Amino acid sequence: MKKFKTGIVGAGFIGIAHIENLRRLGNVEVIALSDRFDAEKKAKNLYIEHAYENYQTMIKELDLDFIHICTPNNTHFEIAKFALENNINVILEKPMTFTVEEAEKLTKLAKDKKLINAVNFHNRLYPTNIHIKNILHSKEIGDVISISGAYLQDWLLFDTDYSWRLNSKESGLTRAVADIGSHWMDLVEYLTGLRITEVLAEFKTQYPKRKKPIGNVESFSKSIDQEYKEVEIDTEDIALLLFKFDNGAIGSSTISQMSAGNKNNLNIEISGTKASIKWSLKDLENIYLGYRDEANKVIPKDLSITGDAASAIDYPAGHTEGFPDAIKQVFKEVYNQPEIKHYATFSDGLRQMILCDKIYQSAKNRQWVKIEE
Repeated sequence: MKKFKTGIVGAGFIGIAHIENLRRLGNVEVIALSDRFDAEKKAKNLYIEHAYENYQTMIKELDLDFIHICTPNNTHFEIAKFALENNINVILEKPMTFTVEEAEKLTKLAKDKKLINAVNFHNRLYPTNIHIKNILHSKEIGDVISISGAYLQDWLLFDTDYSWRLNSKESGLTRAVADIGSHWMDLVEYLTGLRITEVLAEFKTQYPKRKKPIGNVESFSKSIDQEYKEVEIDTEDIALLLFKFDNGAIGSSTISQMSAGNKNNLNIEISGTKASIKWSLKDLENIYLGYRDEANKVIPKDLSITGDAASAIDYPAGHTEGFPDAIKQVFKEVYNQPEIKHYATFSDGLRQMILCDKIYQSAKNRQWVKIEE
């Protein structure tokens, strides 16, 4: 089996998650790290041999097979483009890019270069979600008529909470929608095979100004800094979304990073003409099926029951496979199982960029917006 050499760009919360889960594969060596802050120190702490402040130097000096881009959204395009032009396979964090146009260019370039490309929409790779996809495909719940759910977090509840994601110049036109709402929409379209055709959105920014700690602030940081400067906020904290789907189904979702008590709560309920199906990150190893005229049932993650999701199951029933495991499964497919493609490609990342753009238009103009195919 080939051993791959990989470089990481960005060593914040999600970059470290990439490093940890790549190492679990066994045939991937993370040989280099590029970061704009304390690259040498971070590389040393993570036992990575090479450290760079400039990703271009890293790519030019080292013979890399892959790079993983875990930096602010406004940097994704230039880094990915440079890597693809140097014939390196690319895995991007979501949202894929800063604009739709950038995503279009990267998707075309990756296709033209015939390089492996992926966007880390890891929620697809929970074993239960692969099984849900197959249940829906088999029409066990009948035709889908409605989809509802939410993605709720509370890490930006206070006006002293701050991250680069709050700034549209780094994150893009939408923040909560692009950051976590894209996960919800990607998962819905992946599970059902349906396409969102129209959107209606309402945004709320609770704090037009926040207190930004002086110095570098990592996402989800709990550090307390006594020195702040007040900054204006031009992205949404909360979004209420309505959807229409290409089979006539309707849907709704609440996206919030200010919902106290919810650390990371994605949930979906899909109602069909025969039954309904529910799944949530808070109970990620169980699928709930609901019926009108028979007993409801629970399907746990278990090879003997969800055998069709076997490719994403590495531990026995009763042994939880959570957030890091789902990321590992993405990487396992990308690096070692090219014939299995549950993971999201650049085309899927482009799709979410388009949806986020249309949602922003809807919230701004306060009207339904169609998604042109």
